[in-house]
Amino acid sequence: MGAQAGELDEQQRAILDLEKRRFKYQGAKERAIGAQLGMPVTEYYQRLNALLDTEAAWVAEPVLVRRLRELRDS
Repeated sequence: MGAQAGELDEQQRAILDLEKRRFKYQGAKERAIGAQLGMPVTEYYQRLNALLDTEAAWVAEPVLVRRLRELRDS
C-alpha cells in the first residue's frame, strides 16, 4: 500500500522524522541522510517533494507538511 492509499511506509516515515529534526552544523543533515537512510541527498529531496503531495503525509504530519509545502512553494 503506497502513500496515496493512506499509509506511510517505513522509509517515508523516516524521511518525515528526519525533516522534524534540527541540525546544528552545516552538512549535518546531509550526513544524516546518507547514514540513516542510505540514499543520495538528491534522491532524498526528490522523495520528500513527492511525499509532501500525498494525503498520507498530510494525515500523519499536517503541521510539518504545511510548513515544508510553504517553503517549497515560496
